[in-house]
Amino acid sequence: GAQRIAVTSGGTIPDRGLFGVFVAGESQNARVGELDEEMVYESRVNDVFTLGTTSWRIVEITHDRVNVLPAFGQPGKLPFWHGDGIGRPAELGEALGKFSRDLAGADQAKAEERLRESGLDDNAITNLLSYLAEQREATGSLPTDKTLTVERSRDEVGDWRIILHSPYGMQVHSPWALAVNARIRERLGVEGAAVASDDGIIARVPDAAAEPPGADLFVFEPDELEQIVTDEVGGSALFASRFRECAARALLLPRLNPNRRSPLWQQRQRSAQLLEVAKRHPAFPIILETLREVLQDVYDLPALLRVTRQIGERRIRLVEITTSQPSPYARDLLFGYVGAFMYEGDSPLAERRAAALSVDPALLSELLGKVEMRELLDPEVIAQFEREAQRLDPDRRARGVEGVADLLRILGPLDATEVAARLDAESDALVEAEQHLATLVDDRRAIRVTIGGVSRVAGIEDAGRLRDALGAALPVGIPNAFLEPLADPLGDLVARYARTHAPFTTDAVAGRLGVGIAVARLTLQRLESQGRLASGFFLPDPSTGSGSGGGSRGDDTEWCDVEVLRRLRMRSLAAIRGSVEPVPPAAYARFLPVWQHLGRPLEGIDGVLAVIEQLAGVPIPASAWESLVLPSRVHDYSPALLDELTATGEVVWSGHGTLPGRDGWIALHPAEAAPFTLQDPDDPDDPAPDSLEARILAALGGGGAYFATQLTPLAGAENEQSVNDALWALTWAGRVTNDTFAPVRMLLSGGGQSHRVARRAPRARMYRGATMSRATSAPRPPSLGGRWSLLPEREQDAAARATATASLLLDRYGVVTRGAVQSEGVPGGFAQVYRILAGFEEAGHCRRGYVIEKLGAAQFAASATVDRLREFAAVADPPPLRTVTLAATDPANPYGAALGWPALEGVTHRPGRKAGGLVVIVDGELTLYLERGGRTALAFTDDEARLAAAATDMAETAKRRRLETLTIEQVNGEFVYGTGVGRALRAAGFVESPKGLTLRKLTAGDTLREAARA
Repeated sequence: GAQRIAVTSGGTIPDRGLFGVFVAGESQNARVGELDEEMVYESRVNDVFTLGTTSWRIVEITHDRVNVLPAFGQPGKLPFWHGDGIGRPAELGEALGKFSRDLAGADQAKAEERLRESGLDDNAITNLLSYLAEQREATGSLPTDKTLTVERSRDEVGDWRIILHSPYGMQVHSPWALAVNARIRERLGVEGAAVASDDGIIARVPDAAAEPPGADLFVFEPDELEQIVTDEVGGSALFASRFRECAARALLLPRLNPNRRSPLWQQRQRSAQLLEVAKRHPAFPIILETLREVLQDVYDLPALLRVTRQIGERRIRLVEITTSQPSPYARDLLFGYVGAFMYEGDSPLAERRAAALSVDPALLSELLGKVEMRELLDPEVIAQFEREAQRLDPDRRARGVEGVADLLRILGPLDATEVAARLDAESDALVEAEQHLATLVDDRRAIRVTIGGVSRVAGIEDAGRLRDALGAALPVGIPNAFLEPLADPLGDLVARYARTHAPFTTDAVAGRLGVGIAVARLTLQRLESQGRLASGFFLPDPSTGSGSGGGSRGDDTEWCDVEVLRRLRMRSLAAIRGSVEPVPPAAYARFLPVWQHLGRPLEGIDGVLAVIEQLAGVPIPASAWESLVLPSRVHDYSPALLDELTATGEVVWSGHGTLPGRDGWIALHPAEAAPFTLQDPDDPDDPAPDSLEARILAALGGGGAYFATQLTPLAGAENEQSVNDALWALTWAGRVTNDTFAPVRMLLSGGGQSHRVARRAPRARMYRGATMSRATSAPRPPSLGGRWSLLPEREQDAAARATATASLLLDRYGVVTRGAVQSEGVPGGFAQVYRILAGFEEAGHCRRGYVIEKLGAAQFAASATVDRLREFAAVADPPPLRTVTLAATDPANPYGAALGWPALEGVTHRPGRKAGGLVVIVDGELTLYLERGGRTALAFTDDEARLAAAATDMAETAKRRRLETLTIEQVNGEFVYGTGVGRALRAAGFVESPKGLTLRKLTAGDTLREAARA
């Protein structure tokens, strides 16, 4: 099955099809090396090849190895291997290009000195300088980091070879070659067969009457280039081979026999068949992983885009030359070009033919880490910022002629209508705007210009920029100080446009400035490379109907000033926080039990595990777990379900201190999360070295689990009872556990627990006669069942534990508040959790805001949780009187944790989250609180309907959970008789007794009678 496939076919090292070479007849040090599969298939027995410094004769070829004997002195053929061309990094290529540029610009003496300092001898210096001189003579230039050469020459059959000489390395040239192939196919309808190497790209173009392509073949817009590479990579041999490796890692190409290797050609065939099927499914994970691996791990797309951007900006020159024969550099490239196609016909179809991939772009963007900011930015925030930045907001409008002058300086050229929209005018805004503009022009503080066919008024400070960037005709008489040439006039205008607008498209800025889209895009890309702009998707997608989108097309790249983007993110975050309308505390009290599955109970063993995952690490009285907590959340709960989880190792339980009687605090943990949820032992110091506890820990420290009877001799204990006492001491100290919950049940059955449960009848034992040895029937302590072991090691990384705790708190409470954190006694307190949750908020995993009234603003919740919480804010009229009875320590009880206890006038007794206490909540309002044993009750309302509902639910819970007899003597400090609570209790089935009102425990006979009546 799956296990066999994982064991026999797994592994992250890809199969390269290598055959081991071994010396025949040797058992020690027999391995010589490895041969490529293709060479082995082309070899025969008695062939001689050279490996290392020795010739070897093949004596046997098996399914996975080649056995050889030395053939001293005999000439042999040289082996070959197919390997990965990792190529030089772009940074090294740039450094080599700069080195070439320095040598080309230096005189002979300085060049020789430079090379000698680099470690070359005289012969090497002469050869290298001659090589460079021959290349310069053939092409007129050398390829460097600032100059690339495009060489055209004819091959042996008269077709054109277009050669790009570039030092930037294989990781840049390989994706570039894919784009060149696509362009040749688009323009000429043939395959260009472009091949990349560390030193350039060679493409073949058929001879035609028209002028062959030249440098234009290699010039792309960066955005266009990135998309072409993504589209074309699925048809590359690299993709096919990496797809095979990814499929093998994913166990989709299993071996039939683990003792025999699978021939590489068969793996290729199976991979090709799998790819044929997978390409029909855009979201097939292996295709997506292969694309990610190629685009991110193999190719260096950012470096390629940087090079093409610099070519567009003319910071890198392309020099074009036609030669009658290949240049020296080209001859080296052509040698590799021939090798690339020598065996092309022998390659499997999947690695030669383009695979028509249909990849889901959204999934691919997610896989490559491209985050669309439109998911994080609030459309209303964007619209409001646009109004403010453009001075269209009523509070930001200009006044008077000086205000209009500021508008021209801040926003750039405007016409009268645009100024009027931004003017706080006392009468006709358009007339006043025209007057102010005329005044500024007359005072020579502004000029009239035509931009994109529209007449506008510009501040005189912009005269030089508008002339140099847009070619605007300027009026005469402008002072020379405003006509000085600027370093980047168009960049200044575009940057100002970005500073005064929300995210925008290339079309928008091109239309506003009256320049071509290509020119605008190049300028935007230059500003982005300088860190002044950011590109992406910021505006609402029109297809979703959320907002106007500012006229943006959802598929076009958008641009935004980096400071503007920072402000938009902060405002959007603030808007999200402000959008969380607080709900009353009672709504949270209605929500929390449902959130923890009390309203819609789970079922089966999966339900038990889900509850434990939500309550992981929370100490709860042992007597409450199986009487109140688990049965209220899993409707078919039985102790066998919990025992199955502990016995299979899926759940671990731990002790956290004792309670009066035989009770104690117990926490349950999913095994995989236990290192993060286990608390540190109550006593960090180890037991005394000579104590029984220390000897038990030493015995368990060797690993494994032991029955108590096995531990008695191992620990050198006098008797089993002493082991029993020591084990429970270690349990409550948080050091050991058991693989079943039965010892806890047996301990509780001895009486004295906080939530007293009716004792079940003992199991009947079959009479075995008197032949049994008295020693075998000696009584054993009842609480020693199961096997005991050490608790798992706690996670030592405090940050990891804090992160896990914060995540658990969100899952447990829905809304994390200061009170909830303090009630659990989390290490580091709320300050520690606050820092982690603030990080969650930055990552978008939760919100911070004023979610619940009266609990402060430092509350955290997931967005979906807040929406669900709001559903509990409204209460029907009349209220439904939904009631729930909980242990006071139950995490589903918000009172005394997230919510404070309601005040009671004239009552000195105060409720608390104490072991044995019960709370009854009606429609989210705390109605009754019972102390341990029920003798004292607190009522928080006089409403008879609520009291009746509370008393009825409490009585039903006590009977259903088989709690011990409840006797209520006092309510709010008064004797229970004659009170509203007393009347409600009588109606619920409580009867008078000498001490008060008593609810008799449900016996087995009562259960049978009720079943018969039903």
